[in-house]
Amino acid sequence: MQSKNRSRSTVLPTQSPARSMLVLALSLASMPVATSLPAAEPPGDLFLQQIASGLVNPVDIQSPADGSGRVFIVERRGTIRVIQDDILQPGFILDIQNKVDDAGFEQGLLGLAFHPDFTNNGRFFVNYIRDPGAPADRTVIEEYTVVALNGQEAIGGSSITILEIVQDASNHNGGGLAFGPDGYLYIGMGDGGNGNDPPCNAQNMDRLLGKMLRISVDGGGVDPDCGLVGNYTIPTSNPFRDGGGGQCDEIWALGLRNPWRWSFDRQTGDMVIGDVGQIAREEISFEPWNSPGGLNFGWKVMEGSVCGTDFPDSDCPVGTPPCFDPSYTDPVIDYGRTEGSTVTGGYVYRGPTIAGIQGRYFYADHGSGRIWITTPAGQGSWMTEEWLNTGFSIASFGEDEPGELYLADRSGGTIYRFTSPISVFADGFEFGDSSPWSAVVP
Repeated sequence: MQSKNRSRSTVLPTQSPARSMLVLALSLASMPVATSLPAAEPPGDLFLQQIASGLVNPVDIQSPADGSGRVFIVERRGTIRVIQDDILQPGFILDIQNKVDDAGFEQGLLGLAFHPDFTNNGRFFVNYIRDPGAPADRTVIEEYTVVALNGQEAIGGSSITILEIVQDASNHNGGGLAFGPDGYLYIGMGDGGNGNDPPCNAQNMDRLLGKMLRISVDGGGVDPDCGLVGNYTIPTSNPFRDGGGGQCDEIWALGLRNPWRWSFDRQTGDMVIGDVGQIAREEISFEPWNSPGGLNFGWKVMEGSVCGTDFPDSDCPVGTPPCFDPSYTDPVIDYGRTEGSTVTGGYVYRGPTIAGIQGRYFYADHGSGRIWITTPAGQGSWMTEEWLNTGFSIASFGEDEPGELYLADRSGGTIYRFTSPISVFADGFEFGDSSPWSAVVP
């Protein structure tokens, strides 16, 4: 493997085929049958092209989808930078280092989401950790607004704290947030940290930790339930709204350990979640677009496809189902510690230029640097195959506005784009040629 200190034009070729292919059954009976596609053989002309370097702990990649072609990069220290025309721009679009607690490896500024109508309203949302003093740190979901000022963009007015959640420890903070196809804001929360979720937060319905949350940030009004600060309302269609018994109305799904990176398929609306494991299994979980919510992904009773090491536990609610109970939604993919240690969920590729990976889901492992390509195989099964062992600390994938795929190497401070020298547009016209790529950007 080449050094990570590469020039801007360096590309990484596809390496040798994967050692194995796994066929993994989906237990989710309500999932629509996946479209049958050929086996997940990695395209031979797929490359990683470095487009930016010199970043500080890049952990998220997002597009405002405003026609500008910009890609925004979140740095864990509390800054957001912009790539325009494959050039990293000077300065920051946002600098909140004075607010952010990044003392722990899993703390800091962790996520970014642009409002679906960002082009018109300039609203965007961030997820970060702050230290209010004793007794515990907090996850903060905060809103900012971009305005035009003397022909330049600037952050206008004061920020708005949408939601705060007390954390139990410095790790397992989640960090991702995204607007779903329904226009609501989804927030992935880890179980609060330490090992084996000692309070069984992920199964306790009176805690927001270990859950996928769903709130509305539009329409005015304030109607929080379990959030410490609540400048939001709770959709009436949330599965546990007004359920009684101390249930938090914000909860959309439960049983997550640390959903560090997850995404919506921009074509189907399906949610695909990378959930970091404890000591045995890393997992990818799936929720179909037409789910009414309320899925239980099993932690800490289950760790991926195996029984959790610290269950049963007296801190879990009375009546918590046992291991392998059919009420749990099994992962569509899980893998052991010989393959990696910290899964990074990715995206289903829906870009217009690389026909060979259309409809494939990409995910990686932050610990091992491996990248896998997954193919829905029909009849409720997915096939996954290792594509490339990069040696990177892959913290996040991302999409630009057309749907091209990117990844962030956290330790190297670099951003890469998935690229092919022979790419086919949706209309069938090709560009490029079939000669081997040199270290020069075409």
